[in-house]
This record gives sequence, structure tokens and C-alpha cells, in this order.
Amino acid sequence: MRFNLFNQSDVPEKYRSNFWHLYFDIAWFGVLSGTSINFLNVYATRLGASGLQIGLLTAMAAVVNLFLAIPAGRWIEKRHTGRAVFWSSILFRAGYFLWIPLPWIFDEQGQIWALIILAFLMAIPLTPLGVGFNALFAEAVPDRFRAQVAGTRNITFAIAYMLTSFGAGFILKSLPLETGYQVIFAIGAFGAALSSYHIYHVKSIQEDAFPLQAAPKPEVSPPITPRGFKSALRLDIWGTPFRNVLLALFFFHLTHYLPTPLYPLYNVRVLNLDDNNLGIGTAFYYLTVLIGSTQFRRIAHRYGNKKVTAWGAAGMAVYPFLLALSHNVWQFYGLSFLGGFLFAMINGAYINYMLENMPPDDRPSHLAWYTIILNVAILAGSLAAPYLADMAGLANALIIIAVLRVLAGLAILKWG
Repeated sequence: MRFNLFNQSDVPEKYRSNFWHLYFDIAWFGVLSGTSINFLNVYATRLGASGLQIGLLTAMAAVVNLFLAIPAGRWIEKRHTGRAVFWSSILFRAGYFLWIPLPWIFDEQGQIWALIILAFLMAIPLTPLGVGFNALFAEAVPDRFRAQVAGTRNITFAIAYMLTSFGAGFILKSLPLETGYQVIFAIGAFGAALSSYHIYHVKSIQEDAFPLQAAPKPEVSPPITPRGFKSALRLDIWGTPFRNVLLALFFFHLTHYLPTPLYPLYNVRVLNLDDNNLGIGTAFYYLTVLIGSTQFRRIAHRYGNKKVTAWGAAGMAVYPFLLALSHNVWQFYGLSFLGGFLFAMINGAYINYMLENMPPDDRPSHLAWYTIILNVAILAGSLAAPYLADMAGLANALIIIAVLRVLAGLAILKWG
């Protein structure tokens, strides 16, 4: 197989700048993810956070997004998508710089609650960023190149994530607890800033049959009637075939986020892994994400994004199931190596699957409803997981989640 990660010889010149900036954007986001985001829940666990507090770190963003997704979609519709996404990213990612001085200001519990509050505040600009970036990607990348660009972005992200998480593990092993985390939070914040820089340079290319245009803003807003309120919420979307896509993706995301608060608890308190072990495991995981992503374009073109999404969702049941049966660091490494292959497929497919099922002239409103169901799933999963673990135990909870992931994949295949 010839490896041609950044070969753009088959890409028209007018698209190449966009594609390069999308690749660099995700590379620097990989730096952020491999450091700050990757180790946030582990840091909170080492500070003494409970399962509920770890769940809240994820759930705060979901709570805000639930209330702001529809207004964010309408806000994006009335503005230049690229500029709206850029400034949203700046406001959101500025919060990562505020993580750095927390050990100088608060004790352990104070830091945990400060991180939860910052997660809440950062979620406000994150909402239009989440809605807008998918719309910007669709505007900036023609349909025939989306599988290629998504696959290359996955590979680029995996390389950056793998290298930085591996390095972060050694940094945390070499430095005192709080100092080490301040260093990796600073590296992550730097990556966040450069990611936003590249987002600024991604331009809309109007190749769709119905170009996206900002709707003129009326000087006087009409009174909101029941019919107008229903129209503002875009409830009509639930009367279209896109409803099945939303419901199928809700089930997928619910099962995807359910174990998020449980992984750091199991890894730290049951497997007794240190930060270096976690960094190496993450590096193995994203090494196989990298390898798997090189095949994503071929597999997506052969089977279609829907089937790849469905079988990927079901296949991701392997990770929580085998983790529940693991008892030492070597099993954790082997599981990490295996899990990356499965994640590589679905991570590239589900966004393309969703974009294929929405009208190109109405993406922001459809993406706003997707953002809502995504965050309902995150909120429900993050808050329900600690209670599931309390009732069934950590290992049994992971096995139950594995079964639910299989059912989610089948739901996408049959009804999505």
C-alpha cells in the first residue's frame, strides 16, 4: 500500500488551502486533546474528585448547549460562518489558559470546582463553535472530497494526539503532580491557540446547489406567536427523515459517553495505572487510529458512511467489555492498541453520514438539533454512569455499556 497522507495531486488548486488549514487545525487540536483534555479527568481523579464531580466536568457543557443550540444555529445562519466559528473558538479556548494557575489559587477541592465552573463558562462559546464548525466543514469541503479530508484529519489528529499524550506521560512522571499538570495544560493552551489560527483561514467554497447565505436581519422583530415560536425552534425538522438520523445518533452518543466518567476511576483505582501508563496506552490507541484511518477512505467508499457508522458503533463495544476484564497494565496496553482501529472508522464516518442526510441549504438548523441531541446524550450519560456503577459495580457497568453499544450500532443500521 502506498502511503500518501498529504498527497493533494488529485485536488483542484482552489481547494488545497482549505484542506491544509483543516489538517493543521486538527493537528494542533490533537496537541490540545493529547495533553489538557486527555488528562483532565485523570487530574481531577488524583485530586480526589468523586464520580459525580467527574461527570459534571463533562455535563456542564451539555447543560449549556441544550439551552443555546437553537439560538446558536440561528445566530450562525445570520453571519459569515467562518468568522463566527473563529471568534467562538477564540472565546472558548481562552478558558484553557485559565486552567494553568489553578494550583496556585485553590486547594484540591477548590480546583475541582473551579474546573467545573470553567467548563460551564467555556460551554457558552463552545455551542456556536460546535454548530458552526460542521457547517463550515461542509461549506469548505466539496462532497466528493469529504471522506478523503475526514480520513486525513483523523490520521493527523492521531499522530499529534499519540505523540503529545506519550510525551505528557513522561512529563507527569518527571515533575511533581501539580507542576506537571500546569506544564501540560500550558502546552494544550498553546495548541488551542494555533488551532484557532488555522480555523481563521478556512474559507467557504460555494459548490452546493443552494449556497448558504446570511439571512437579512429585520429592523423590527415581529411578535412571537405560537406558530412563530414553533417555526423558531424548527420543529419541522422532526417531521422529516432526518428525525431517524437524530434518534439513531442520540443512542450512539449516549452509549459513547456513558463510560466517560468510569474510565479514569477504573484505570486509576482498579488497575492502579500511573500517568505514564495512561500516556503510553493513549499513544497505542492513537497509533492504531492512525493505521485504521489510512483505510477509512477506501472502506467508506466501498460500504457507505451509514454502514461504517453502524458497525463502528457496535464494534466500540469491545473496549468497555475487555476493559472490565482487565487486571494489569499489559492488558490495558493491548486493549488500547485494539480500540483505536474501531474508533478510526466511526470517527470519520458519522459526521459524513449525518451531512449526507441534511439539505445543503439548511445545515445550521439541522446541526443545531444535532447539537441538542448530542448534548442530551452527554448530559444523560455523564450523570447516569456514576449511579450505574454504584448499583452494578464498575466492571459490570462497563459490560452493560458494551451491550448497549452493540444495540446502538444495530439501531443505526436498521432505522438510521
